[in-house]
Amino acid sequence: MNDEFKGKSGKVKVMYVRGEEEGSGSKGGYNPRTGKGPRQDDTRRPSRNADSKPRGGRDRGEGRSDSPWRTVSRAPNTTPETDKPDHGGISGKSFIDPEQLRRQRMEETRVYGENACQALFQSRPECIVRAWFVQSVTPRFRDALKWMAANRKAYHTVDEAELQKASGTEHHGGVCFLIKKRVGMPVGEWLAKADEKDCVLALEDIGNPHNLGGIMRSCAHFGAKGLLVDDASLLESGAAVRTAEGGAEHVQAISGESFAAGLKAFRKAGYTIVTTSSHKGTPLSQAELPAKMVLVLGQERDGLSESTLEQGDLSVSIGGTGNVESLNVSVATGILLAEWWRQNKA
Repeated sequence: MNDEFKGKSGKVKVMYVRGEEEGSGSKGGYNPRTGKGPRQDDTRRPSRNADSKPRGGRDRGEGRSDSPWRTVSRAPNTTPETDKPDHGGISGKSFIDPEQLRRQRMEETRVYGENACQALFQSRPECIVRAWFVQSVTPRFRDALKWMAANRKAYHTVDEAELQKASGTEHHGGVCFLIKKRVGMPVGEWLAKADEKDCVLALEDIGNPHNLGGIMRSCAHFGAKGLLVDDASLLESGAAVRTAEGGAEHVQAISGESFAAGLKAFRKAGYTIVTTSSHKGTPLSQAELPAKMVLVLGQERDGLSESTLEQGDLSVSIGGTGNVESLNVSVATGILLAEWWRQNKA
C-alpha cells in the first residue's frame, strides 16, 4: 500500500509500506519499487567504489534516515485518475451535468406578487422549489413558511435589491417563488371531465404576458376554466401570473396536436366554435352564446387567421364608437365572458 503528500516544491513524497510477504520483519528487506535492499535470492546490486562519493563530497549513506518516504517527480499539471475528486454530490464542489441543468431550468419558472404567490401556495404547494421574501411580507406568509420548513423547501429572507435580482423585476411585490411548471392537459382528457356548461378560450398567437394575465383573471372571475394554447409555458411566466392576481390557479392550459386540431376535437365533442371580429359578425348584444362553446381570440394587430375564421360556427363583434381600431384583447375577453356568464350562469 502507499500514501502520499505534496511538498512546497510541487514534488510528491510517496511512502511505501511492505507487507509480510515482502519481509516486513526484516529491516533491510528488498524494495522492488526503489531497487534497494537485499534481493530475495540473497544477491545484492553491485556497490559503488567505497572511495567514490557523490557530488558535493557527501556520502549517500551519511545522514540517511529510516523514513519510508521517498521523493519522486511528477510532471506539472498532470493528475492521475485516482487523484481526481469524486464529485458524487457530497462535497460543495459537486459535479452538475450541464444538460441536466438545462432541462431543469426549462422545467422551472419564477412567479412573484403577493396575491399570485398566496394563491399558488393554496392551490399547489408541492410545485414550490425555493422562495424569497422581504421581511415585511413574512407575517402574511406564516403558513407557507411553516410548510416549507416542514417539507425541507429552501426559503430566504432578503432585502429589496436581492429580491429584485432573484425575481428579475422590480415589481416583485415582496415575494418570489421558484416553481415547477405545469404542462398542458390533452384535449381528450379535458373533454372526458367537462361539465355540461363549459366555456373554453382558444388563444391564437397571443404571447404578451400582461394580456395573458388579464385574460386569466377574467376567466377566473367568469368561470371559464380552460385555455387552448400552443405553448402552455406562456401561462406560467412571472409577469402573466402576477397580472392574473391569483387567477392563474383557476384555469388550466389545454394542448392539442395543433391549434387547428384542438378546435376540431372540441367541435366533434359538441362545442360551438365562436370567433370574434372588430368589423363584422353578430353584435354581442344580439348573439345567443351556447353553454358549451370555445371562444377563439387572436392578437390585436392581425386578429384571427383566415383558416381559424373558417372554422367558426358563430362570429360576434363588440359594438362601440369606432374611434379606435379594436379593444385590447384582454379587455375584449372580459366583455365577451361577462355576456356568456350572464346568459348561462343559472
